[in-house]
Amino acid sequence: MKKIILIIAVFIGVSACKVNPFTGQKTLNFYPNSQIFPTAFAQYDQFLTENKVVKGTSEAQMITKVGQRISAAAERWLSANGYPGYLKDYKWEYNLVNDETVNAWCMPGGKIVFYTGILPITQTETGVAVVMGHEVAHALADHGAQRMSAGTLQQVGAVAGNIAIQDEQKRNLFNQAYGIGSQVGVMLPFSRSHETEADRIGLQIMAIAGYDPYEAAKLWKRMKANSGGQSPPEFMSTHPSNDTRINNLTAWAPLAKEEAAKFGVTTFR
Repeated sequence: MKKIILIIAVFIGVSACKVNPFTGQKTLNFYPNSQIFPTAFAQYDQFLTENKVVKGTSEAQMITKVGQRISAAAERWLSANGYPGYLKDYKWEYNLVNDETVNAWCMPGGKIVFYTGILPITQTETGVAVVMGHEVAHALADHGAQRMSAGTLQQVGAVAGNIAIQDEQKRNLFNQAYGIGSQVGVMLPFSRSHETEADRIGLQIMAIAGYDPYEAAKLWKRMKANSGGQSPPEFMSTHPSNDTRINNLTAWAPLAKEEAAKFGVTTFR
């Protein structure tokens, strides 16, 4: 077991080298942009060829307009806070896809998809900005690369355990305990922390883009109503509960307005 801990500690020490500009904290990330972005861009392009992309409608144009405003606000913040070249490898793209799924997502490097199924819940341009800010924040914070890094580390721990434990019965017990423990105790909390971080960063940059951050909690109240209470317990989920998000966003909204005021933004859509 000591060998397992040592191997994992070495990986963490080597990989925790990139700083999140919004938090000032080092992150678990050993996949450079030069490695992960080209793959993400290719996968995104492939997805677009296999799905019905909505073009030319007012809704599709709104998705692009909001995305451009949010990413421009992010660049303003980064430049003002000492990270002027942070986004040089990003290739922002915003597409609306005809799909009833209530979802939106972002790939590393700024490739974003909104499904038409989420639009009845976003309702307005500002509602779209809440979701867009969250998705852009995932890209800004390198959450995709961090999840890949954590997954690699999880695999390293499993391999190390199987090498270190010679007894077959003990090895089987280790694999069962490690699989459940690493998922519930490490991977799921790690994912929830990313979602919470994206909520907070997204709220800040949507406010700098001129969108009312108080609308974010209202959006998640609509999300909660749409789910009909059908969601797993928070500790078993990759995302915080709706109530957690609503409480967080309500508490953070005044801070987001304060941040926007530093950029001369005092009125909101």
